[in-house]
Amino acid sequence: MNTAGKQAPAPGQGIEIRHCHELADFERCMELEREVWGGNDRDLVPSTIFVVADETGGQVFGAYDGQAGWRMVGFTLAMVGLHGERRYLHSHMTAVVPEYQNRGIGRMLKLFQREEALRRGIELVEWTFDPLEIRNAYFNLVRLGAVVRRYKSNVYGITSSPLHGGLPTDRLVAEWWLDSPRVVAALEKGAAETRPAGDAKAVRIPVPREIQNWRTTDRAKATDVQRQIREEFQKWLERGYAVTGLEQSADGGSYCLEPFAELPGMSR
Repeated sequence: MNTAGKQAPAPGQGIEIRHCHELADFERCMELEREVWGGNDRDLVPSTIFVVADETGGQVFGAYDGQAGWRMVGFTLAMVGLHGERRYLHSHMTAVVPEYQNRGIGRMLKLFQREEALRRGIELVEWTFDPLEIRNAYFNLVRLGAVVRRYKSNVYGITSSPLHGGLPTDRLVAEWWLDSPRVVAALEKGAAETRPAGDAKAVRIPVPREIQNWRTTDRAKATDVQRQIREEFQKWLERGYAVTGLEQSADGGSYCLEPFAELPGMSR
């Protein structure tokens, strides 16, 4: 087919985000899990959990393409949690099918999530993400303005997903303080700010770009690099630092860390 002269769809064009309440939608979410992450059925979140989340004050949102018969092309699943007496939402999954990625749909889902949570008086949404996936980390930290104060080792165990490459499922815990000056500024300006690299209190933790290839070509090397990165995060987070950004380069990326107590509007 000749595609000369055709333009790529504008970000979010024809996409609508809305609540999911029907079993058919929850089953479609399961299909999207398979499309996005692969793996076998034992690693899928079943439709019954989507039902429970919807019935107990969580969030199940779908992204629907109006130009494709309102096909669901992405979703978000979140559950209600408590830190002491503070209510928050744990956003367990946000997925967009591969052919719709890089069109701003993930951001649309997160902004819808933020607006819905704030309407209910919920100020915090958390989720986990793989520290080795630097593109996703950039989105979470820079585009959305989340911060990280916790590193969890092998949270979900070794999964069957080819994306994980048989490595331990280490995760950073994103804290998205929805009404904080940091998040508001990140959403308005398109990027959150961090301390300059030359600042005496700035810390950088590099992640080599080759780590994605090593997952499949040299698992021993990938495991060793993951261990080194884990130890660096644990060291600095234990000292009261927070992850506030990620700088990308041709070599990979470098996480930016700074003292949490000195972040404006973040003394929580």
